[in-house]
Formats: sequence, C-alpha cells, structure tokens
Amino acid sequence: MANSTVLTDTRSAGKENRSSGKGSDFSELSRRISEAGLLRRRPLYYTVRFTAVGLALAGGVAAFLVVGDAWSQLFVAAALAVVSGQLGLAAHDLAHRQVFSRRRPSETGGLVVANVLLGMSYGWWMNKHTRHHANPNHENKDPDVAPDIIVWSRRQARQAKGPARFIGKHQAALFFPLLTLEGLNLSFSSFRALRSPSMKRPVLEGTLLVAHFAVYFGGIFTLLSPGKALAFVAVHQGLFGLYLGSVFAPNHKGMPMVEEGTELDFLRRQVLTSRNVDGGALTDVFMGGLNYQIEHHLFPSMPTPALAEAQVITERYCAELGIPYCRSGLVASHRTALRHLREVGAPLREAGQ
Repeated sequence: MANSTVLTDTRSAGKENRSSGKGSDFSELSRRISEAGLLRRRPLYYTVRFTAVGLALAGGVAAFLVVGDAWSQLFVAAALAVVSGQLGLAAHDLAHRQVFSRRRPSETGGLVVANVLLGMSYGWWMNKHTRHHANPNHENKDPDVAPDIIVWSRRQARQAKGPARFIGKHQAALFFPLLTLEGLNLSFSSFRALRSPSMKRPVLEGTLLVAHFAVYFGGIFTLLSPGKALAFVAVHQGLFGLYLGSVFAPNHKGMPMVEEGTELDFLRRQVLTSRNVDGGALTDVFMGGLNYQIEHHLFPSMPTPALAEAQVITERYCAELGIPYCRSGLVASHRTALRHLREVGAPLREAGQ
C-alpha cells in the first residue's frame, strides 16, 4: 500500500457487509475474538506492570534526592523520562478501561497517573483521543492530524498558514526535534483546556495540575542550582516527549489519509489507516502494546497482553476479506512516516521557490 495514499472513494468495499446474512464484517471478527477469550480483564498483568512502574518512579525520585546538586542528575532525568513515558502508557490503558471495566476506578486511576504524576489533563486527553479513535487519519475529524504545526496531507500543505506553513517546508528534518517539545505541549494544552466547555471537572483537574507542577518545579529548583535545574527539566521533558512521540508516531503517520465524504465501515476505517510495528518482546514493552495498533483500534478495551494473539486472528481475517493489513519494523515505520512528511510538504517548498 502506498503510505501517502488518500482514501477518497471505497464505497463498494466500505459498506457494512449485510448481504451475507451474518451482519457486518467487523461483527464476525468480534465473534472470533470473543470466543478466543481475548476481551477478559488481566488483573495480574496490570498489577505486576503498574507495580514495576511505581517502583521505578520511586527509585528515580530516591536517586534524585541522593545525588543532590550535581551534573550527574542529568542521568536521573533521562531515566525518569523513560518512567514518565511508561506512566503515559499506563494512563492510556486506564482511559480505555483495559485495566478496570467500570468508569469510576478507571477515571480515578487516570487522574492520579495523568494529572498528579505527569502534569497532563486526563479529561482533555480523553476527549482528544476519543475523537482520534472515532476517525483515525481523517483530515477534518482526527485532532492528531490537525495542521497546527505539521501538515499531514498535500491539501493541508496548500492551505497552511502561520507556523505550519514555515515548518512544513522542512518538517521531515524537524520532526524529531519537535517531538522534544511534546511533553511541554501536553501540559500547556492541558491548562488551556481547563476553560473548555467539554472539560467535566475543571476545578479538580486544575488543582491536580497545579499541585503536580508545584512539587515538580519546587523540588527541582530547591535541590539544584538554577543552571542544573533548567538542564534537568530540559533533559527530562525533552526525552519524555521524544519517547511518547516515538511510540505514537509509527502507528498512523504515513498511512492513508481520509477525506471528507469517504464512506468506510468500521473495520476498514480502522485497519486501512493503522500500522502494526513488529519487533518482539522488547518492542512490546517499549510501546506498551501500541505496536499492535490495528487490534487496539478495533478493540480499544482489549488488555495489552491479549493483543499479540488478536493480531494473528485479525491479520488472517483481513486476508480472507482481501483487506490490506500493514506491518513494519520500528525503524522502517519511522522512515516511512518521515518520507510521507517530506512528500506532503512538497507544495510548500515549491511555493517558496
């Protein structure tokens, strides 16, 4: 599949398959997944995983206190960036109710991990991520491909204004440097969203965000000299953003974009716009199971340890229906995404000639 493809008219293949008398194409896949027992909760897995991340966070904080006012704190900052990335993945799983089936414990856990430990609004991110899942890679409906800074299609490039028009000319080269700002962007967007009508608990979330940064900056600037403190924040936030961006970017970037008016059923809408990343157990841990992006989009509440088995069932089923199923290695997926960014930015470079 050409990764820069724009999906425009797949109506004959994209409508629900009711003529077979078995309901939609997705309902048959859902039946197979359910019969395999892949939607049941895995409390032991999440207990072990969250305990490990919690211990890593406690160890990082302890190391920060022991090392004191020394430049070696930058190694602590780098380690804590990885822990923060894992906390972000934990918040993601809580938001999708992969951990708890009920809303209340999922929201409570999400507020603790996202707002208190990461300084990111759980409510804002939930709203944004829900819209992404409903319409992945849709030019007008997916907030993850909004042309705020980077353009994701030639149409967006031709209409780009402001920073997106300037950055879009060289966005492939600037992509990874820009990811170092993603952690700060998540926090800034969280505070900005507190005034949004869609925010359900702005006072609670705002209080938790302020508490997080009071402890975060207070601890860093109390223990470290100003220069070391600024360097610590830069390393921690920069590597945290780079980590999160490296996890989420391979999943959809460079896959077909969906234009307004395109008709796709649920199965094809999720499969055709998503990419799985191969790599084994290490990749599973690094990406928190999001390397099985196709299965995650089809079954968002499926616990992480069930995704590998679901991948086998889903890929086989897509082959039966003749639906393209994209898999790639981690490095290759990033290479494809960067190539896509360069291709769609071409109109901006040509206009500047």
